[in-house]
Amino acid sequence: MRNYLIILLVLVSLGSWSQELNCNVVVNAQQTGNENNQVFKTLERQLREFVNNTQWTDKSYKSQERIDCSMVITINSYDTDLFQGTIQVQSTRPIFGSTYGSPIYNYNDKDFGFQYLEFQNFVYNPNQFESNLVSMIAFHVYMILGLDGDSFSQNGGQEHFKQAQTILNYSQQNSAKGWKLSDGQQTRFVLIDNILSQTFKEFRSVLYGYHRLGLDIMSTEAKEGKQAIAESMLTLQSLNNRRPNSYLLRVFFDAKADEIQQVFTGGPNVNVSDLISTLTKIAPMHASKWREITF
Repeated sequence: MRNYLIILLVLVSLGSWSQELNCNVVVNAQQTGNENNQVFKTLERQLREFVNNTQWTDKSYKSQERIDCSMVITINSYDTDLFQGTIQVQSTRPIFGSTYGSPIYNYNDKDFGFQYLEFQNFVYNPNQFESNLVSMIAFHVYMILGLDGDSFSQNGGQEHFKQAQTILNYSQQNSAKGWKLSDGQQTRFVLIDNILSQTFKEFRSVLYGYHRLGLDIMSTEAKEGKQAIAESMLTLQSLNNRRPNSYLLRVFFDAKADEIQQVFTGGPNVNVSDLISTLTKIAPMHASKWREITF
């Protein structure tokens, strides 16, 4: 009996220290013309195990609290152990009182070149560069964790964003693109720099107001929730006035545009004339969706 209790306590302890992510990793090599090559299947399996089995934080996650996300790696070309492609990263956040997962990160990273030998070990060191492949995956993991944290509490993702910045800083020693300011205006460098800058402070407040004060109460107070979402997004006008057409806002609306249109079409009426005007100004690339909002 005593041995049974010891085993039970161990199992409970292990169960309460679950990893943070429930991530579906896909490696698509169709464009290479050799997608059945075993190396791609091995890479996919190893990356899935690496992302889902690594303990990325010191927090305890219950199995039902793991963040649902996906990483789709498209290999455009390869030569022996050198690979070139893109990675599409998406994550969702559960909404209180529903089975709905709200999209919170939708990022297409087009600068993804890496070296990989089949069956090589993936080692993540929080303070040291290991490889561009590990750095890329870890950077996006911490972006997922940071955005999720900010959506539950004001600036709740700060430590994760700081770790993403640390990864960016030590990854600048390699020649891969996307880690440096000189690599362009739509890169990992710009993304994390904007998020941690006071110039874009409204963005992180909106993550909290939109999700915790808005979507999370809609199952019981739909009108109040919609109003809170509208009010939070109106504050993005100040950000846009400061930095028109910012990359950060484009990343936000890549994840949120469809959902915003759906939230404000149907259900209890709220005054959204100011919201539509603001959305049209700060996210004109989604103007067709804003025209579908009825009120």
